[in-house]
Amino acid sequence: MNDTLHYLLDLLDLERIEQDIYRGDSHPSVIPRVFGGQVAAQALVAACRTVTDDRLPHSLHSYFLRPGDPGAPIVYQVDRIRDGRSFTTRRVVAIQHGQPIFHLSASFQVHEEGLEHQEEMPQAPDPESLPTADELLPRYADTFMHPDVVSLLLEARRAIDLRYAVEPPYATVGEPREARSRVWFRTDGKIQGVHDNPVVHLCLATYVSDMTLLDSVLLAHGRGGWTVGDVVGASLDHAMWFHRPFRADEWLLYDTDAPTTQNGRGLARGQIWTRDGRLAVSVIQEGVVRVPRDRS
Repeated sequence: MNDTLHYLLDLLDLERIEQDIYRGDSHPSVIPRVFGGQVAAQALVAACRTVTDDRLPHSLHSYFLRPGDPGAPIVYQVDRIRDGRSFTTRRVVAIQHGQPIFHLSASFQVHEEGLEHQEEMPQAPDPESLPTADELLPRYADTFMHPDVVSLLLEARRAIDLRYAVEPPYATVGEPREARSRVWFRTDGKIQGVHDNPVVHLCLATYVSDMTLLDSVLLAHGRGGWTVGDVVGASLDHAMWFHRPFRADEWLLYDTDAPTTQNGRGLARGQIWTRDGRLAVSVIQEGVVRVPRDRS
């Protein structure tokens, strides 16, 4: 396990400061606010800490309320809404500087046998055949609005091996394309020891799920993204459904599309597949996607 992955796992290992109250730090981000995937993953960790081991999260629904301050700790308060025979519900509020910045509701379920079906996994090139971030990002250094973007992106995502199966938005700026993006991802190293449990893998997928989800919105309009500077935006809400077991340190295909954009908002849907074709997670997010006035 490399140092950056160990750091990410430590970031998700929240400090308990009181009954149902936890505290977490922040990871440096390319943008001057807390990365949304981080606060969502940490909130899910806090919820999981209050649930028995025989129940895993099957869904979460969340809202981003205010930009998080990356220089200040985040306090997570958990409300134990319900403990039923099969399902458990938790509500988590993330607080900074005395104000809520994020709200999450999560539902947990004991394992049950039942009916089962799924769609067929989409086709994608093998991840080993695709360029790594270290190989891909420097090719587009001149596209980004700041010369430090490449190094900042590489540092921010060092713990995650993420490879684009189709060209990223910043590769074809000004060329509207199909509103569909596909990336392979896994942690950059095996997860072992005390960290190797199903909750950690679920929370790591939650962390990564916010990285490229709105790419499909950008592709539909030929926009390069926040790092290019031809749009400004932020996540508004984020929902996930966990269907089948998976490991975050094994290749997962994240297939996303964008059915609509309007009123300064874009809607993106995603599915996360294991390499052997099992649908593991479904994701939906709406985000603010605005064109800067001088770039309209």
